[in-house]
Parts: sequence; structure tokens; C-alpha cells
Amino acid sequence: MSTDIHARFRLDRGDFSLDIDLVLPGRGVTALFGHSGSGKTTCLRAMAGLERAPGGLFTLGDEVWQDESHGVFVPTHHRALGYVFQEASLFAHLSVRRNMEFGQKRGKKHDAPAEQRFDLASVAELLGIGSLLERMPASLSGGERQRVAIARALLTAPRLLLLDEPLAALDLKRKQEILPYLERLHDELSIPVIYVSHAPDEVARLADHLVLLDAGRVVASGPLSETLARADLPPAFADDAGVVLDTTLRGPEPDNLSQLDFADGCIHVGRRPETTGSRLRCRIHARDVSLALERPHASSILNILHATVTAVVATDTPGHVLVQMRVGTTPLLARITERSRRELGIAPGLPVWAQIKAVALLA
Repeated sequence: MSTDIHARFRLDRGDFSLDIDLVLPGRGVTALFGHSGSGKTTCLRAMAGLERAPGGLFTLGDEVWQDESHGVFVPTHHRALGYVFQEASLFAHLSVRRNMEFGQKRGKKHDAPAEQRFDLASVAELLGIGSLLERMPASLSGGERQRVAIARALLTAPRLLLLDEPLAALDLKRKQEILPYLERLHDELSIPVIYVSHAPDEVARLADHLVLLDAGRVVASGPLSETLARADLPPAFADDAGVVLDTTLRGPEPDNLSQLDFADGCIHVGRRPETTGSRLRCRIHARDVSLALERPHASSILNILHATVTAVVATDTPGHVLVQMRVGTTPLLARITERSRRELGIAPGLPVWAQIKAVALLA
């Protein structure tokens, strides 16, 4: 039995058109990422049935929600999905508990398997809102309202959870408040999540699969670490270029450092409070990686990895190039000047030493 999601939509609004054909994993978090106007929300609304694409197709495993070639179109209110908007659309006259109970009532309208069903208490615990159940929406912070909106969506027993930039309306403090709960959803949900965002750090922190959209077209689609590390993406994406590593914390070291192991090596960061063996995700920006032909013997940079160049491409910044490498099988990117590339003779197949100046931990 297939578990993949297949989405094929073509919409033409005159000044904007959407033309996508995607096969997405049926589990984990898929991020739709792109600049404003790239078609992210339109794509999400088409998945929900809020936008009807002539000739469109949308399936979840063997369940067909849209197949216009066979006259099939399941209206939104009959689709087992949860949808969370940028602004938490809670019922202002209902308490948090009653907002969540509304979601439960909707969930009872379709026969969902056990893995899709949540009880109110477990969802409240998962999202840290147990103490808010008797509160009214007007008394909640923006982050609290979004957590309640997600809880209500989960209680509908969805086959699919759609999140349309749920952090976009929040300030930095509220974003930091809600991100750990979104990570818990990532770790504990068995249903697929489609997450729309234009914030690279959110995507790097939460996603398993990445779809890059530009002007209504799919630029790239694939596993997060591989897709972020591609060197053939349009120049407009080069400023956000970098890789994401899934690492394991080995434990504290002298001088308040911690070692993080990944598939093909290790890196060092400031001491981490997590227990040994914890899984940590980190991001390495291409702009924070420099290259050398020989291993530096007198350098303040701790993280120096042996790599092999696989590709060199131009960026939209004059005089700069993006260098794609592999550390074993692990991808890595560096953004350097064209002059440095020329003087060092950087080209595919060349062995180099990559010096990582900064590591952004996403935990």
C-alpha cells in the first residue's frame, strides 16, 4: 500500500500561475519554502480543496481527494485534514477547552484509525496548554493561541496537517516559545505535516523534506539535507545556502566544549546541557565555511574537515561562487570569492580542508 502524497495542480490567475507535480513522503514534515508570491499558500489551499485546480490530482496513499480526470473532488469539509492559518482562528466566545472539543466533534464525523485519533488530555500535554483550558482566547498570547489552534486541528483526527506560516504573525520571543512544541509534533506525530514558511531557520529546524517554490514552479524537491546542499539552485536561493546535519551529542569535553558526531565525522560547539546521546540538529551556513588546500596547523578555528569538491557555481552576488563538497557522504557548502576560487584552483574532484567558522544549533 502506497503512503506517498501526490499533488498535481495547475492554476492560472492571469498575473500568477501555479504549475506543480509533486510526490511527497507520507510521514514527517514537508516544508514548502520560497519567497513571498512563490505560490506556497496557493499550493496549500489547493491541497485542502479551498482552491480547485482544473484537471488537478491529490492523493494520500490510496485515498483520493481529487482526480478531475475521473470526476472526483472531495470538498474541504469532507477531507480528513487539519488546517492552521497564520492567525489563530479560534472561536472568541468559547474557552480553550470548548474550542478543542469543537475539533473533537468534527473528528467524529469520519472513521479515523487509532493512530490518527488524539484525546484532549494528551494533546493538551503535547502542546503544553493544560493550564490554559478554562481561559478565553482574548487572554492568551499569540504563541498560546497558535498552540490551541494546532491542538484543535489535531483533535479533528486528520490524515494530513497543513500549517500555513503559523509563526509569521509572532514576534521573536513568541516564535521561540512555540518552536519546541512544533518539534515535539515532528517527533511524535505519525501523520504527514505540510509546513509553509519563508524563514530558512524554521525550515532547517523542523523539516524532513523540502520543496523550493519560485514563481509558482517547483525549483527542487527532496530530503532536507540533500536539497539544501544542492549547488544548481537558482541564484536567488544562494544567500540562504547551507547544510543541516543531524548529530548525536557525545558529551562534555574540557574547556566547556561538546562534541557532536555525524555520519562522517564530528564538530565541536560550546558545552550543551542535553544528556549524552541526545539528537541535535545544526545548520552550517555556506558563508561560514572557508577553504584551504592544506590542513591549517595554527588556527583558532576548531572545526576543520577534509572534503572533496563536487561542484562550483556562480551566485547572484558579483565576484562570489558557491562550492559544493562532500565530507565522506555528507554534503557541505562554502561561499567564497571568485578570486579565491581562481587562486586556489578550486574545481570538482579537488581535495580541500573546510574550516567551519560557526555552527548554528537548531535545538
